[in-house]
Amino acid sequence: MGKTETGAKKKSFKMPHLFWIMLGLLVVASLLTYVIPAGEFATDEAGNILGDQFNYLGHQTPVNPWQMLMMVLDGCIGSASVIWTVLCAGAMTAVVMATGAIDEFLNWAIYKLKDKNENILISIMFVLMVYLGSFGGSDALIAVVPVGVIFCKKLKLDPICAIGVSTYATLIGFGTGPTKQYITQLMMGVPVYGAFFTMFISMNVFMLVGLFFLLRYVKKIRKDPTKSLMWSEGWNPANMTVSAEDEAKLVGEVKLSGKTILILLLFLGQYGVIVAYPFLGGDSNLIQHLMVAISLVVAIVCGFIGGFSFDRVGNEYVKGLQSMVFVGFVIGLARVMSLVMTDGHIIHTIVYFLTRPLMDLPRSVASIGMTAVISVINLLIPSATSKAAILVPILQPIAQTLDMDLNLAVQAFQYGDGFTNLLSPFLGWTIGSCTMAGVPFPKWFKWVVPKVFTFILMGFVIMFILTESGWTAF
Repeated sequence: MGKTETGAKKKSFKMPHLFWIMLGLLVVASLLTYVIPAGEFATDEAGNILGDQFNYLGHQTPVNPWQMLMMVLDGCIGSASVIWTVLCAGAMTAVVMATGAIDEFLNWAIYKLKDKNENILISIMFVLMVYLGSFGGSDALIAVVPVGVIFCKKLKLDPICAIGVSTYATLIGFGTGPTKQYITQLMMGVPVYGAFFTMFISMNVFMLVGLFFLLRYVKKIRKDPTKSLMWSEGWNPANMTVSAEDEAKLVGEVKLSGKTILILLLFLGQYGVIVAYPFLGGDSNLIQHLMVAISLVVAIVCGFIGGFSFDRVGNEYVKGLQSMVFVGFVIGLARVMSLVMTDGHIIHTIVYFLTRPLMDLPRSVASIGMTAVISVINLLIPSATSKAAILVPILQPIAQTLDMDLNLAVQAFQYGDGFTNLLSPFLGWTIGSCTMAGVPFPKWFKWVVPKVFTFILMGFVIMFILTESGWTAF
């Protein structure tokens, strides 16, 4: 046998666990305090950074690795309100998902739409998935891919369309939805859901463009099946059949129960209350307190409406907390990174060098640059929490130095975080969807790349408009 047959196979690159990435970055930050010249910007009486007045200290103020580890508790304490808000929101969502209300609503919608015109059926299915991704999105939504597969078998569409009406749609909603900014907003220190209405409109714009791309592809393969990217993989609509079992799943009668309606109204209604709170005379400084209080009430009430016992509500809530604990820890470590760079007096030096090329550019161009950089980083680090932990300590002072509203930095982060998820080889949601639908990743990549570039360019245009118009959140 040749070496190629008996030798050890080369291991493919695997992204390290976020735990090690964060610790590694903290060590790097510590070491950089020995290397990067210490410096700081001048500030005005209000404490705002004066971006055109920077001075080197003339000596180093290093933070050694042990001192860095001693800051971990300070970082977690300093981020406590953010961490607990995230934990409680995640636990509430887990209880709602456990009731099965979202699954029942989706199944009911598919049943009701089964006899509609093909384009109407695809469009409504797509819209439902976008909204599901926007308000209830997580990688658990990979579970809807089999629904998309059965759906497209019934319509004799190729497997790419199956991903199109499931993961493609949910990721558009997940990446542009108005409720997906709250972690970044909390870390940036801007009003939570302050951009809700702007992002809601934005999400619907991206949804319509995404739907246009999908319907255009459906029309193309209807006219000539050989134009399907899956034709070379053996797909042929003439050979497609739907098993009796799958047919039953797709068209079996489903009734929408009263408890499901109540649960969904409560789940969605909480966001309306949070957004409306400041407009109704509420103290904006208490938004996080309100979020925690409402999420706890929604979790308990939805659990009881769903027929859970006291113990079941508690168990599901704890499961939700457990799923978010590491996210909270990462948020704490992000604060540590900021503390290390601040105490080492290198954060201003880094910001100075990063922003110097941008200082003579319009802020609208700088905001587009932020979006572009984050879009590239997102290919390697698709987790929004991971990126926020790594980038917010840098983005925040950059925005302040450029005299850019921090809400714009949050928008740049969301657009940069949202679209390249659709083609990231490191995102299990995307890769898993391709596997479940039977689509080779290179085929999916070829189909989705032009859509992603279009979405990114649209994001650039929106960022330009928001910046030039002087937009800000409430």
